[in-house]
Amino acid sequence: MPTDPPRPRLVRTIAARALGRYLVAPPASGGAAPLVVGFHGYGESAETWLDQVARVPAAADWLVVSVQALHRFYNTKTETTVGSWMTRLDRDQLIAANVAYVGDVIDEVRRAHATMAEPVYFGFSQGVAMAYRAAALAGRGCRAVVALGGDVPPDLDTRALSACRRALAGCGARDPWYTPAALEADAARLREAGVGVEIVVFDGGHEWGAPFLEACDRWLAELGREARGGP
Repeated sequence: MPTDPPRPRLVRTIAARALGRYLVAPPASGGAAPLVVGFHGYGESAETWLDQVARVPAAADWLVVSVQALHRFYNTKTETTVGSWMTRLDRDQLIAANVAYVGDVIDEVRRAHATMAEPVYFGFSQGVAMAYRAAALAGRGCRAVVALGGDVPPDLDTRALSACRRALAGCGARDPWYTPAALEADAARLREAGVGVEIVVFDGGHEWGAPFLEACDRWLAELGREARGGP
């Protein structure tokens, strides 16, 4: 028996209000401090990223902000609420919404806390793409990008990437999702855009390796001194 052809479908999108969430760890010394803004990986939370950055001693001198991805879901194994930054569906619109969200977070943080210098954006895994996008597109300035286990997003061209200025990028030598070869290709893209790049490849997988944390400590200490006008 013949079936009727499917009826045409019109796809529309509409802006919707969503509840954002972020964590703030004030500097140990109090007072004005440089700002680092962080982005967790897929299936993680703002707490996950903040707990890892707490392993970096120099981060104690920074105002540290950990942003939760807007798309939340349950990790059924741990019964915790986690998040994701991006899907393929309506990708361009979601990128714009995420970048605007991060800009709003930075504006609110600056109203509530005394900050100095431009932000450092710090991403892990899926959050790396958000760190680069925020640096390039959010319009709140960028002192540097710190990226671990994730790629430079293909939607950013050379001109946009030039806003990143400096980048510390790393991966584990046995990372199945972001390989050393991918890291080298991304470093070449960044250098083409005039970004100063340091790469760290450590013995490990898709994880926060100790050598990368040591490099982060050195970078945040140096960037912190620069922000405060020290030697």
